[in-house]
Amino acid sequence: MTSTRTALACLLLLAASAATAVPPTTPDAVTLAAVDKIFADWRLASHVPGLVYGVVADGKLVHVRGLGIQDLDARRPVGADSLFRIASMSKAFTALAILKLRDDGKLSLDAPAETYLPEMKSWTYPTSDSPRITVRNLLTHTAGFVEDNPWGDRQQVMTEPEFTAMLKAGVPFSRTPGLAMEYSNFGYATLGRIIANVSGRSYQAYIREAIMAPLGMASTTYDIFASPLQRRAIGYRWQENRWLREPDMKDGVFGAMGGVETSASDYAKWVGFLLSAWPARDGAEVGPVRRATVREIVTGDNFVSSRMRNPAAGGAPCRQASTYAMAWIVTDDCDLGRMVSHSGGYPGYGSYVLLLPDRGVAVFAFASRTYKGPSLPIVRAALALKAAGALAEPTPTVSAGLAAAYDSARAVWRQGKISAAPLANNMLMDHDAADWAAMIARVKAEVGECAAVEPVTPVSAMEGRFRWTCAHGRVSGRVQRAPTQALTIQALEFAPDSE
Repeated sequence: MTSTRTALACLLLLAASAATAVPPTTPDAVTLAAVDKIFADWRLASHVPGLVYGVVADGKLVHVRGLGIQDLDARRPVGADSLFRIASMSKAFTALAILKLRDDGKLSLDAPAETYLPEMKSWTYPTSDSPRITVRNLLTHTAGFVEDNPWGDRQQVMTEPEFTAMLKAGVPFSRTPGLAMEYSNFGYATLGRIIANVSGRSYQAYIREAIMAPLGMASTTYDIFASPLQRRAIGYRWQENRWLREPDMKDGVFGAMGGVETSASDYAKWVGFLLSAWPARDGAEVGPVRRATVREIVTGDNFVSSRMRNPAAGGAPCRQASTYAMAWIVTDDCDLGRMVSHSGGYPGYGSYVLLLPDRGVAVFAFASRTYKGPSLPIVRAALALKAAGALAEPTPTVSAGLAAAYDSARAVWRQGKISAAPLANNMLMDHDAADWAAMIARVKAEVGECAAVEPVTPVSAMEGRFRWTCAHGRVSGRVQRAPTQALTIQALEFAPDSE
């Protein structure tokens, strides 16, 4: 078992930018010990021979630990530099490569995919009114292909000529494109071919040169046979109460959906870069892909599902809403807020990553057992970090315009007349000045004098909410600017607060 704390020098600039989202968050030793126990207990119960996990905060790998062994023969211990295949977590690299090519003017997300893959032009669609598959459909798994996890994982070794023949022949459809999300490894293999066609290089070469190399991910590869054997975590399956070695699969066409091999040290650089895109802000771009483009990975086609959080994760019952975006699943969680995650399952491997972009924190883990993704201990660990106060709450900034609008709201309250604020033209159409004066007087009579010194809580740069403690009651209110260049108020509310 090994333990390492690493400050990634190449991410210091990114960390400084990302830290503007939330205050710095470094879990203390007691909290990290609790996290270590969560993963150790899970590994033992799940019969996982080797496991590595890491916590990234403010752009740095603040905690990483390896458990178990890389292989049963040499029995080398797992560490931060052990190499694991991460399966479908590879899709995130493919998706960001497509977005970067879009930024560079090489393709359009809403163009028919056949624009860049001529073999698709002769396909037979399920209905005469089916829309042509777009690049965006492929990114968001809405192309109408059948869910293919049982089949897709075994296509890693497919050659380029074999894939070309498959594309020319066409594929059967599960449904009309654009009607639902249905997970397709084939779709991401198709994106790999599009990357190759529009970049003039193999998808592997393009992703290495355009994304991985600039981030310093020197140990990350698609070709596992080129990796140092002494660093590789060998994949196993658990069968009849023993570990059996899974065969190594060489790199091929389907690597675009699941072929990446990486270490915790390297993967933390990728995660730190992604987190650095939040929040939106002024300032120079320092990464290989624009911050706005990175933030685009959380946008999908609005096929939202709802489910209860796994009760085994702990915490109070929580109904989550989730949607598949661009190689990431975006979830609204009761305790953790916006979660951006993805799993990876592959013969010999299971992996999971959880980003909390609004908090500047991520947890990830790689395991060397077939399809044994460590999502459960990661969510448990994130909840433990939250309970320990190690996940800072986002601190939204009050814009100058909102601050001025809030000052106007307070002036209206203190003077008792709506004309104390610069009004949008709807305000006196909705209620005249006399009605406003009467309403304010009624609320003042109920709650008494209010100092109105409490800060406004931003909803956005244009809208805020406030809650005042008064002489014998409280006031809850809202102020919202109109979309005019000069400051004008389009909505203002004052109401007694009974809570």
